[in-house]
Amino acid sequence: MLSVRTRSAGDALCACPGAGGPSACAAIVPAPTESPSPHRTYTDRRAAAQADLTVLDRISARYANLRTVAFVVAAGIAVLTLLGRLPKPWWWAAAGALAVYGLLAVLHHQVFLKEQRARLFVLLNERGLARLEGGWHAFTDTGERFLSATHLYATDLDVFGQGSLFQLINETATRAGEERLAAWLAAPASADTVVTRQGAARELAPLVDFRQELCVDARVVAKEKADPELFIQWAESGPSLDAIRWSRPLAVALPLMTLTLFILGTVGVIPDSLVWIGLFAQLGIAVATRATLKRMDEAVERGERGFVRYAALFERAEKQSFQHPRLKELQSGLNPGKGPPVSALFQRFSRLYSLIEFKRHQFHAVVHWLTLWDIHALFALENWRAAHGRDVRQWFEGLAELEALCCLGGLAHDRPAFTWPELESQGPRVEATALGHPLLDAPVANDVSLPGPRHALIITGSNMSGKTTLMRALGANVVLALAGAPVCAATLRLSPLQVLTSMRVKDSLERGVSYFYAEVQRLKMVLDAAQAAHGQALFLLDEILLGTNTRERQIASREVLRLLLASGTCGAVTTHDLSMTVLAEEKDAHVVNVHFRDHLEDGKMVFDYRLRQGVVDTTNALRVLRLAGVPVHDPDAPAS
Repeated sequence: MLSVRTRSAGDALCACPGAGGPSACAAIVPAPTESPSPHRTYTDRRAAAQADLTVLDRISARYANLRTVAFVVAAGIAVLTLLGRLPKPWWWAAAGALAVYGLLAVLHHQVFLKEQRARLFVLLNERGLARLEGGWHAFTDTGERFLSATHLYATDLDVFGQGSLFQLINETATRAGEERLAAWLAAPASADTVVTRQGAARELAPLVDFRQELCVDARVVAKEKADPELFIQWAESGPSLDAIRWSRPLAVALPLMTLTLFILGTVGVIPDSLVWIGLFAQLGIAVATRATLKRMDEAVERGERGFVRYAALFERAEKQSFQHPRLKELQSGLNPGKGPPVSALFQRFSRLYSLIEFKRHQFHAVVHWLTLWDIHALFALENWRAAHGRDVRQWFEGLAELEALCCLGGLAHDRPAFTWPELESQGPRVEATALGHPLLDAPVANDVSLPGPRHALIITGSNMSGKTTLMRALGANVVLALAGAPVCAATLRLSPLQVLTSMRVKDSLERGVSYFYAEVQRLKMVLDAAQAAHGQALFLLDEILLGTNTRERQIASREVLRLLLASGTCGAVTTHDLSMTVLAEEKDAHVVNVHFRDHLEDGKMVFDYRLRQGVVDTTNALRVLRLAGVPVHDPDAPAS
């Protein structure tokens, strides 16, 4: 029998963190006493990073002063020597002071880099505290670019956009990681995939050091999230220098020949004018290869986008000790048994790329003429691509998945009372106890049971009593569960299923679509998706078909629900239309009526957001209007 239970006031409730405390949904599953709370963890780590930053600021100031002294000493000695006030050997003292200045500059730069990392650690831990205290709504990465009006549930369930699941969870530092996390939230995974992600995320949850170091490494190399796709496209593209491959041996032989002619001419063995033969030959090769070299140089520069500095990021992932098979598998893709690890390959790419960066030097043209520098540099880069280009996509996909798993692990760490859902192979099925909305600071928990195909809840209730919030809580937790994340519930058992919603329907003046027809289109999409899923779906419908007359709305609403149940799905629908509740009385029906209600205390409406059995027997629309200052009169009310 389908059952829906509400937790009593004394039962454990799912309560996410509010401004007054650090724990999330703490009454469901108490956090282990031996582990520090997330709030303490982030507070201590922020304090440590701020202390490091204070020390580094003092060191930086000292280096700045020493650099000033070294420069002044070098300049003073040079001026005095130039004016003849000091003997000429003092030029060596000036050079020594200048060398000290250069050394201090290098050391000072290292301090700058450490300061940058310390600031990023402060920022990360402040973001962690913001997640616990409700400040995450100010995060700028909302995932709005992933929103689509035609998505089956993302808009209705606040998966992306302001105040969304993505905004709460996302702590990726690369565009590929961000897109991987968004893809997981936008589509349900298979049961095996969910279990794999859960296991990996469980292991990553307590690894705060690793998760933050990985994020800091990525943010150090790129101020904005770098998109590796252009780099991958360059790496996977075919050879770019085949048309001038003839020039490679000449680029080795000609400069050596020219140098030999120069030496022989200098010592008088041959006429010194013969060196121009080699120089003109090299000039001809430089001109002949210029266009091809320029095309490859531009392609490399478009794709590079700072990836020369990603060696440290890959090295961080390579060196971490993992136990879960999926994490080990991802790591093995970055550290193959045959050949050097990915970090070493990126270090070599960085060195090779620095060779073509020489083109920015003022003497590049002369050096290229004398040595055919660009031919050597770009052919070396071409050889790197030929050897490793086909593997680059796998490297970044592995890194993206690791980032996404770290986000799931971060949610588990920040919400220690969230639970890991259990996956069932047979469905559709969704059964939850103490289910709360994962985006609310202190949601009221309710039990919901949809144990099989063709089971449904018809939710009635007064306005603002919590009907739609319950459906969004159910949908959001299912989305989290099938992405591999923990959920805001005491327990959640479900099968892999497609979530289908119709809640925030909008008309479109531009497309000439009325509200009613927009809702009809949305319901048609839901029905088609339910058929395509072969019944393995959860539908959540909020006050459907409001844009038409009462009689036809009643008929159409009941028929839509019958069609969805006939396809084998399960789900819930909210309504003020009590005629829909008769579906629970039909033979062989698995439909249960439940409701929310309000009551008056000192003349004010009070909501307890508790789900109750049966059909609501109270209304509050006229009271809401009066409280808002609209002087409506109820002709059916008894005379006072």
